[in-house]
Amino acid sequence: MRIPRIYTDSPLSEGSQAELDENAAQHVGRVLRMQPGQELRLFNGDGQDYPATITESGKKRVEVLVGAPEANHTEAPLKITLGQALSKGDRMDYAVQKAVEMGATCIVPLTTERCEVKLKGDREDKRLRHWQSIAVSAAEQCGRARVPEILPVMTVEQWLEHSRNCDLRLVLHHRTEQSLKSMAKPGNIALMIGPEGGLTADEIAQAEKDGFLPVALGPRVLRTETAPVAAMALCHWLWGDIGR
Repeated sequence: MRIPRIYTDSPLSEGSQAELDENAAQHVGRVLRMQPGQELRLFNGDGQDYPATITESGKKRVEVLVGAPEANHTEAPLKITLGQALSKGDRMDYAVQKAVEMGATCIVPLTTERCEVKLKGDREDKRLRHWQSIAVSAAEQCGRARVPEILPVMTVEQWLEHSRNCDLRLVLHHRTEQSLKSMAKPGNIALMIGPEGGLTADEIAQAEKDGFLPVALGPRVLRTETAPVAAMALCHWLWGDIGR
């Protein structure tokens, strides 16, 4: 049986007793029905895994004994900050989940001219918590020991300012013939993805004026939730740890 990986936002140290938070406890105790003596692997975002043994298990309360930390080598050497335009339905959920699996360092939801999703106030807070939960679950599943942060929604102007420290800044659109293979190896990347209707010509021009390079992934037009997965996979293939 595969040992479950569980995220906790609590400090972890060898030999300590830790109580899982409510959601994790319900998953371990109620869904997986794990019992005292069974093993877990915990992580809290510090880059390490912590083997743990369940000492108490119920439907709402689970306590574990934490073991010695172990190095986790799943983090990608290439750092990618994803600026992903908001999209309807579960498309944004998919983009967040797959971006975490592909090694994104940080994810920034963007509002653009053609976005059909508008978030403000409590609704934005609720969606951000939802996407952060998806990021946690994706990190648990794919073996990462760090969970990418989902930042508050930004406008195009705010995103351009936020990403200025990145070595390579890319804006995806199909009206260019420039490919990733033509670019020098970067240490970190800012990747800008438009909504279902695409970025407007003015938004692309604005990004290019600020230092973004236009790039196309091929002759076909990709959906907004497909584009970040394809782009990140190619970046990690060229400059990261995929295929190494």
